Amino acid sequence: MTEQTEQRRAGERRKPDGRRAQVAAAGVEYAAGHKNMMQLIQLRWIAVVGQVATITAAIYLYDIVLPLVPMLQVLACLIAFNVASHLRWHEVRYVRNTELFMALLVDVAILTSQLYLSGGATNPFAFLYLLQVILSAVLLAPAYAWTFVLITAACLAGLSRNHLPLPLDVEHAGGVLSLYVQGMLICFMLNAALLVFFITRITANLRAGDAQLADLRQRAAEEEHVVRMGLLASGAAHELGTPLATLSVILGDWKRMPEFARNPELLEEIGEMQAQLKRCKAIVSGILLSAGETRGESSTKTTLATFLDELAQEWRSTRPVQHFFYFNRMKSDLPVVFDETLKQMICNVLDNAVEASPARVELEATREDGHLILRVLDAGPGFDPDVLAQIGKPYNSTKGKPGSGLGLFLVVNVARTLGGTVGARNREEGGAEVVIRLPLSSIALDDTPAGLADPGAPPA
Repeated sequence: MTEQTEQRRAGERRKPDGRRAQVAAAGVEYAAGHKNMMQLIQLRWIAVVGQVATITAAIYLYDIVLPLVPMLQVLACLIAFNVASHLRWHEVRYVRNTELFMALLVDVAILTSQLYLSGGATNPFAFLYLLQVILSAVLLAPAYAWTFVLITAACLAGLSRNHLPLPLDVEHAGGVLSLYVQGMLICFMLNAALLVFFITRITANLRAGDAQLADLRQRAAEEEHVVRMGLLASGAAHELGTPLATLSVILGDWKRMPEFARNPELLEEIGEMQAQLKRCKAIVSGILLSAGETRGESSTKTTLATFLDELAQEWRSTRPVQHFFYFNRMKSDLPVVFDETLKQMICNVLDNAVEASPARVELEATREDGHLILRVLDAGPGFDPDVLAQIGKPYNSTKGKPGSGLGLFLVVNVARTLGGTVGARNREEGGAEVVIRLPLSSIALDDTPAGLADPGAPPA
């Protein structure tokens, strides 16, 4: 595998996909459907128990003659269908609206068969159709729900004309003493209890799905914002290339001029200006490299410890920090390929820390459970509670300067693209702590297992 191929694959792992939000939204909808299907399977087991109890009570308690063998055969079909449903949906995690519709139709077919064998529309348990209709209204799209209403209405109408007679007194004058009224009361309580129990749980599933969809839409909007910022940064980097080159030539000419050559202080200042100009050119090269354009040195294939050690050393030498402590606590090393995006993400957090605490900044690197854990600590005043509550939101800052608050926003989105997370808190002893957690699989070489361990570098 060539280095360019490794870098391209690493870039593809980090590249935001425009359709990702749509695919994820569909996944959320199907996942909610799976939860609802599992609720139906539970409801079906309750129906099995209820039918067994009802048939037993009717025969042995009320001495009602029922076609026991056909009813048990229908019950066996219900059990077999529910077992098959459980096995299928235990493996398949995504359920579409059509599949929920077909599952409810099977429930209606079973109920219709049992009612046909036990009095049809004269059976007080015919009101169980309402339970099925309400479930369809909650679970299904409007077109499917209205179709379901027509099907259940047709089933009930057919049962009013075609059914096996049920020797049951439907005289209502007896009140609660009437078997029909007792059956209606039992059916009502059963309907009410099941509706409250399952509709509450199904509604909770729907609310959770809506919350996930809202979060996905927010993430898609943030990624679009990041893309726009990247395009602007790339354009600005192109525009800055020419004036930076001009300044470099001018400074080189000044350094050779006799007026400056004889003045050590001016030569020292020119050298500092050239060093800062070189840093600006490196930043521009990094922006263009992250945008997919090669200018200057390309991304590096290295090891995790080497990458972090060099990053810490470079950051320490280019930032106005009085005391910077870097602790490499990784017990093993790992071959990785990285680009400027990852480097800039870590530097952004360090820059925020040194801005809040110029006297002391700490960076600690560890490996835990297949993840790279980076902790940045400072001795500043800590995060404002309002900022801490919405960490990672764009322009979430108390600095009051235009454009402020984008640093952690970019850090959170880069980490999210890599499959990681970013957390922040105020420490009890003072200062703030930002924790970056990245899966090693997102930065490791494709042909290198995440668990491969080489001797790690000692703490710096």
